[in-house]
This record gives sequence, C-alpha cells and structure tokens, in this order.
Amino acid sequence: EIASCLVGSEMCIRDRYGQMTAGSWIYIGSQGILQGTFETFAEAARQHFSGTLEGKLVVTGGLGGMGGAQPLAATMNGGTFLAAEMDEERIQKRLDTKYCDEMTDNIDYAIDTALKWKENNIAKSIAVKANIIDLLAKLIERNVTPDLLTDQTSAHDPLIGYIPHELTNSESDKLRVEDPEKYISLSYESMGTHVKHMLTLKDRGSHTFDYGNNLRERAKEAGVENAFDFPGFVPAYIRPLFCEGKGPFRWAALSGDPNDILETDKVMLELFPEDKALAKWINMAQKRISFQGLPARICWLGYGERKKAGLAFNELVKNGSPASPSSALSIRVFPVPAGPTNNAPLGILPPSLLNFFGSLRN
Repeated sequence: EIASCLVGSEMCIRDRYGQMTAGSWIYIGSQGILQGTFETFAEAARQHFSGTLEGKLVVTGGLGGMGGAQPLAATMNGGTFLAAEMDEERIQKRLDTKYCDEMTDNIDYAIDTALKWKENNIAKSIAVKANIIDLLAKLIERNVTPDLLTDQTSAHDPLIGYIPHELTNSESDKLRVEDPEKYISLSYESMGTHVKHMLTLKDRGSHTFDYGNNLRERAKEAGVENAFDFPGFVPAYIRPLFCEGKGPFRWAALSGDPNDILETDKVMLELFPEDKALAKWINMAQKRISFQGLPARICWLGYGERKKAGLAFNELVKNGSPASPSSALSIRVFPVPAGPTNNAPLGILPPSLLNFFGSLRN
C-alpha cells in the first residue's frame, strides 16, 4: 500500500503493509465496513438472485461492531433483513444511526414483520432482542427458510463475546466472573447447536455462509463434524472479486467540504456507467451515510479502475473544477492464488501537494 506522510518539512512516500482501515490517516469510520458488507451481499445477490436481494430474506445474528453494518448493507441491496442480538443497546445504536429500522423483543412478531416486507419487496430491517439460537429454532419450527443466512456473533471469543443459549445478559456477566470454565463450556455447546440450526436451514435451501467469526471451528470442536459444510464469506463471495482484481478504493476531501465528495461521486458514476453495483452504492451512500471525520467515500473498483479514478481526481484539481483537493488511497488487493494484485495508482498526488496546489488555485 502506498501512503504519504509529512515528516518535518519534507514529504516522504512509504510502503505500509498489513494496515487496516482503523489505522490509517484516511480513517473513514463505519462507512468502510458497511461498504465491505454491501459488496459481500451484492456478490451473493449476483451469484444466487440475479443481482438483487429484492424480495429476499437475509437472516443473521450479532449487531456489534462489524455486525452492525449488516442491516443497512442488506437493505441497500434491496433485501429484507432480520437479525437477533442480545444487547439492546447495540440494537438501539443501529436504530439511532438509521442502520436498522425496527426493534422488538418478540421473535414471532419479528418473523411475521420480515415475511410481510419480503412478500411486498420492501427493503427494511428488523432486529429482535433474543439469542440467535432461539430465532433459528423458531424459523425451523415455522418452516421459514431464509434466502441468505450468515452470522456475526462474537464466536471468536467464547468467554467475553459469545452469549450461551438460555443465559440472560446479567446471568452471563455473573457466570463469566464466578466460573469462566463453565461459561466457555456452555458457549461451545451453544455454538454447536447454533451451527446445527444453520446446517438444517442450509439443507432446506438457505444460501448459508460463515462471516469470519470462527463459528464453524468452535462448533467442530464441540463435536459437529460437518460444521464446515457451508463456506466462509471470503472464498464464497470475496475471492471471486479479488480474482477479478477488484478491491476497496477510498478517498477523502481534505477541504472538509461534503460537496467535494458529491463532485467526486459524479466522476465515479461517469467513469464506470456499466457498474450497476457501484451506482447503487454511491446513490444509497449519499442518502444513508453520515460522514465521520473528513467527508469521504469508499467503493470497490476493478483491476486498473483505481488508477483511472485516481488520475481523474488529479484532473479535478488540475483543471480547477468545483471540487477542492481530494486525496485518494487505493488499498492493495490481497494476494489470491491465481489472482492479480493491484497497487495504488501512481497518478494520485500526496495530500500536502494537493493542499499546495489547491492554495495556489484559491
């Protein structure tokens, strides 16, 4: 990854490896994980549902840090969304930020509402304060089969993150302190049941995948031998994009003016008119996403497209367009067997130079 920094009075260009979104000077807040989740659901829609989740039911568990992006990512793809989350505060946060539309503590009501929306092709989301195992069990009992099924509970952490079935939040907090070994044992037992329910729904027709939280491995350790009968999200939906050279590309308006991002949005739509997912993302992002820090945008572009976009942004500055100086950062596409990699476009100017040219123009 090519990044720029200002050291004293000298500009230097550095290669940085292993960087995550939150560690970058161009940090863009929750928009990053939202866009990545959007791309995952969009690829699932392309593979299974002719490119849209309209009239489809997406079911998951967990609306925490990364999982909280799921409801909005699903509805932005046109889908109906239903999730279980034990922590009411987490659900409320998604309501406050307009990532989720409704909350209830009644599982049957949540299912009924979601099915009504699905039947009418309504892209809305509902979260039920419940354990995901109870929600999946009720779906099985009622013979309701989700179109897309995944999970983002904190299964990677059986003590602090995951909440065992049949324990309340307060009971979980108490048991973690009094008997952590018993708590972990209950977590593993619950994860086994959790994955068994997912496998049952998979066999009934749900397109089921693991969202990278180690749930399948925990379930296998708990005795579910066929826990890996459904794939992880990377090989199922992200690797195909990587093999086309597609990857995340983000940019920020150093002016701090949100209108500058709207100008760059126009450029992106003009450059890639054939990319329907990109157009859907940008149009929805303008309506649904609040900026955190500098006004910014992120999208996924294909091999060679990031360079094309970067050069176009340079032209905005060079030609004195309404857009103030922007700085773009292309994330290196992770190496994939037999897949290409793509470095940051060389044409993108470092931020201090952009500020310099912008001041000359002004």
